Amino acid sequence: MKILVLGAGGIGGYVGGRLTQAGADVTFLVREKRKQQLEAGGLRIESVYGSATITVKAKLKSEVGPEYDLVLLTCKAYDLPDAIESVAPAIGEQTVILPLLNGIAHIEMLTKRFGAARTWGGTAKIAVQLTPEGTVRHLNDWRNITFGAQEEVQPPKVAQFQALVEKAGIEAIVSPNIRRDLWMKLTHLATVATMTSLLRANVGEIVRTGDGAAMFQEVLRTHMEVATREGYKPDQKFINYYTDLFSQADSTYEASLARDIERGGQIESDHILGFMLEKCRAHGLPDQIHRAAYVAAKAYELRRAANRLPQRA
Repeated sequence: MKILVLGAGGIGGYVGGRLTQAGADVTFLVREKRKQQLEAGGLRIESVYGSATITVKAKLKSEVGPEYDLVLLTCKAYDLPDAIESVAPAIGEQTVILPLLNGIAHIEMLTKRFGAARTWGGTAKIAVQLTPEGTVRHLNDWRNITFGAQEEVQPPKVAQFQALVEKAGIEAIVSPNIRRDLWMKLTHLATVATMTSLLRANVGEIVRTGDGAAMFQEVLRTHMEVATREGYKPDQKFINYYTDLFSQADSTYEASLARDIERGGQIESDHILGFMLEKCRAHGLPDQIHRAAYVAAKAYELRRAANRLPQRA
């Protein structure tokens, strides 16, 4: 299986790097600066599961053709239109696309462009970030991917990719109902993104305020009700796990969206916060906290665009 990974950032760098270590045929599709960085110093990973500097293959958009069996998309949602154009030359008749993006809307966009049979769904539970020096830093012990084709009967290529991922030391879960899994991921992610981006604090800091713990549970319940009304009711295992996760006073967990704000970066405001705000309103559910989080995020984007963010020392 020939695999093309769009980008060599956090999730793409970690998954693609581990696959390369395991002997998979992986190529990274990157921009010129990142290509030079990878060719000069390799792909660097820092992780509790073993740090490494990995020699990888990297190409520019102009250098790829329709020779790949699978294209892995790990871009941010706001980069998806550009990402689609970047990978289009690599999409052949037998190529499938596996996006590991947050949210739901990207599946419709990719399906419209490439067709349902060639568009899989996927979600990654891997907390990683790319340092300014180009190192992929693994932030905790999460490392699993859930994915599957949109069709009910999974094609052989799903099992083939699952075997490669597991060989790379990453838990690979094949889902017979990937849209449900995407909704469960969004339910969890939108909760932590809403709270940690609005309050500019991690889960534990928010919980330790007292009222913050109740706010967390309120937002989580609202999101679970949204998912239920969309046809994807969370099971008791999900409810127990995330009720506990968002009650931990010692947790340092925060959404990548919140980390992006802290560093002055671009954020997925519409794809996560805006999407869930619209769903709350569509289903007649409370939206005060969601509205505050979305307005705060859009105000941040305006300040960022005007170059009016506080300067770091």
